[in-house]
Amino acid sequence: MKKRKNKKKAQRIEAQKDLALEFIKSEKGRPIFTWIFQIAVTLALAAVVAILFFQSITMQESSMEPTLLTGERFFVNKLIYKFTSPERGDIIAFTKDGSDDAPIHIKRVIGLPGETIEIRDGMIYIDGEEYREKEKLPQITNPGLAEDGVTLDGNEYFVLGDNRNNSEDSRFAEVQNVNKKYIEGKLWFCVYPADQMGFVGQ
Repeated sequence: MKKRKNKKKAQRIEAQKDLALEFIKSEKGRPIFTWIFQIAVTLALAAVVAILFFQSITMQESSMEPTLLTGERFFVNKLIYKFTSPERGDIIAFTKDGSDDAPIHIKRVIGLPGETIEIRDGMIYIDGEEYREKEKLPQITNPGLAEDGVTLDGNEYFVLGDNRNNSEDSRFAEVQNVNKKYIEGKLWFCVYPADQMGFVGQ
């Protein structure tokens, strides 16, 4: 009895397969199948690109307020700095030492390799010239290590949080200058919350 049921089930499956193949080969079924196949390939490629070239990260700190808010979620472009170098004003994601379990921080690039950064009277100076930022950000009350000037090596960047007086950044020994090899990528796209969704302005 059981064998008979199994045989009928196998025959039913084969019949369904035959019907499906006939439909795919038909004039009506061919364009539908092609459309479904193209969508599947596109989604698969998008998933591969997202895994290889982008990283999802949540803003855990208040150090970039009001530009970025705690809890906002972003895609980080992991590929861009393989071909170019960070520019002044870029918002980057980085770790302090590159270890797998190291927390990821988000800050703004201020100083580039070879430059000397100094903070005095609340203002930023790059190679002795006052740096005027596009953003209206708080005047710096604690210059930290940059009080006497910080000279960057050929692969180092000086970063600050936009929340200048509530940010652990290159002014402090816990972070110091950021080595390029520890930069995860550039903040690229805000995915959450919905009302903030869009490309990240630098």
